[in-house]
Amino acid sequence: MRMKSSNPLVVGNVIGDVLDPFINSVSLRVVYENNKEVINSGELKPSQIVNPPRVQVGGNDFRTLYTLVMVNPDAPSPCNPHMREYLNWMVTNIPATTGTTFGQEIVSYESPRPTSGIHRIIFVLFQQPCRHTILPPGWRQNFIIRDFAEIYNLGSPVAALYFNCQRQNGSGGRRMII
Repeated sequence: MRMKSSNPLVVGNVIGDVLDPFINSVSLRVVYENNKEVINSGELKPSQIVNPPRVQVGGNDFRTLYTLVMVNPDAPSPCNPHMREYLNWMVTNIPATTGTTFGQEIVSYESPRPTSGIHRIIFVLFQQPCRHTILPPGWRQNFIIRDFAEIYNLGSPVAALYFNCQRQNGSGGRRMII
């Protein structure tokens, strides 16, 4: 008998669909305007995520650096994600115990704007082996986190968070028709 996971990243199919299993070893806090904190599998509306969030990275040595990537694996729609892992934001060289304002923004923040379905918006944090020069990709669509981590020798993530987002006037979760 297979045990069901209580890990929200597994339940939300973030692990499996976008990330391989990893050990969460660094605290990551993401807060949008009006103190809207990102919690795994929570929901935020497009009007709440227009501006970049405040991001706090844990750790205990500011000489340790991190890269934060924000992607939407359900773009443009969950039933046809042909632009999957759309890159909404990338910040590198973030010192531990600080936040993204102390890092280097490589790809400017673009607010997710779902037009259909419920989208998972994922923040992934990697510990860098050293200070990196990471080049911005030539496009935002089809950014693949696993490939990015391999190219820049980032290893497994050290933290991840995700929230659900749907068009502004959408409501509720997935519905079953009986």
